[in-house]
Amino acid sequence: MTTARTRLVSVVVVTYDTRDETLVALRSVAGGFTTTGHELVVVDNGTDGTADAVRAELPGVVVEPGANVGFAAAVNLAVAHASGDGVLLLNPDTQVLPGALQRLVDFADAHPAHGLYGGRTLRPDGTTDPSSCWGEPSLWSLACFALGLTTAFRRSRLLDPESLGRWERDTVREVPVVTGCLLFAPRPVWDALGGLDETYFLYGEDAELSVRARRRGLRPVVVPDATIVHAVGGSTASSGRKLCMVLAGKTTLLRSTWHPVAARAGVAMLATGVLLRARLETRRGRDGHWALVWERRADWLPGYPHARGALFGEPDRPAPDPAAPGHTAGAAA
Repeated sequence: MTTARTRLVSVVVVTYDTRDETLVALRSVAGGFTTTGHELVVVDNGTDGTADAVRAELPGVVVEPGANVGFAAAVNLAVAHASGDGVLLLNPDTQVLPGALQRLVDFADAHPAHGLYGGRTLRPDGTTDPSSCWGEPSLWSLACFALGLTTAFRRSRLLDPESLGRWERDTVREVPVVTGCLLFAPRPVWDALGGLDETYFLYGEDAELSVRARRRGLRPVVVPDATIVHAVGGSTASSGRKLCMVLAGKTTLLRSTWHPVAARAGVAMLATGVLLRARLETRRGRDGHWALVWERRADWLPGYPHARGALFGEPDRPAPDPAAPGHTAGAAA
């Protein structure tokens, strides 16, 4: 693994019909660095004019695939157009606090054995948003979900283990999963891992990347001094639909990284937990999102690539070739 100082960071932002939020995020990036150079690489999966708005205001590379290719494929496409010796994924619904990205890169340069680096995310009201990292799913964590314990004892280290307990993400800590809302990797590490798995359309791809990294001896870590504000879910309006997407990613993760017998058990426990919550909503006379998730179980239970068409109306197709005609990428005015 590289120990050289990072000279240029490629900040990758994938957007889908979040023009205003994306511009806010991109404007904040420059203040996140103090000494290290950076470039912006934006992939616009949507149709709301984000690409044109970015080109008109900010320097960088803007890529338009011509369709919604999903998050993983868009990130890989962005990296193919990037020239930095570091790759930093940033959500379009975030705002970078001054110096935050510099501190993340400096930590990575000083501690190269970790390979993947995340930060601390705050909600707009200043409270901790725990979604910058998670625990890895296990048979125990899924059994707790199936029995409703993760809801009854939210953020319990024992009964909601994927939450990582009540840790406020305010100390340096190695973690099982660094999420893609803020994730840095030196380019040699990124290339050695092969980027994101494009089987995933949305959600789960960052967890799978972290699993691969740890299996290669890397130790993903959270750096609390690298702090951003995260609005959470800028491209997903319906909580029920979002849960379907998250579960599709999780079932795909289990099938791709677990032994088949364990994966079948894990998927069954996910379904059991959804059914339990849907039944509880019905008994309490609530019209909640778990009922919708249960109704749409045939869409998410098989995971990807099936879920791509079922949940997004997008046919499964090969990811775009960055060198193929029809892709527009270039420096902004």
